[in-house]
Amino acid sequence: MKYLVAIDGSESSTEALEYALDLATRAGGSLVVAYAVEPRVLVEGGEEAPTNAEVGQRIYTEDIEVAEERGEEVLEDARSRAEEAGVAVETTLLYGDPVDTVADYAEDEGVDGIVVGHRGLSDRIEGMVGSVAKGLVGHATVPVTVVK
Repeated sequence: MKYLVAIDGSESSTEALEYALDLATRAGGSLVVAYAVEPRVLVEGGEEAPTNAEVGQRIYTEDIEVAEERGEEVLEDARSRAEEAGVAVETTLLYGDPVDTVADYAEDEGVDGIVVGHRGLSDRIEGMVGSVAKGLVGHATVPVTVVK
């Protein structure tokens, strides 16, 4: 059995990784750990949201290299955890929307299932920003396990 676990460095994705490691150990399987590189949109100059007049001056997208470096660090930590657990592991950076890239990668690579964490966002926040876990359940062609 080969499982794909999607991580982003959050506590919930770390819990998903631990669950996937246990699952792979019990099944005698392996893991592919994926991180979707999606540069963050940042607000320059403080905690307050910019006014409409300031948007173009204060909002910017981080460099792709910074996003890749963050992803590589998260993947290296995951690789170390898997190796310590004695689980065969591959890591990969994916590019773009996590729902699409993770689901497509899972189908292309023929994995047996996806494991993903759920952050427990409020309905209001989830409605605004979406939920990767919810999107994967609806979009993936293989079983998805959501770890809470």
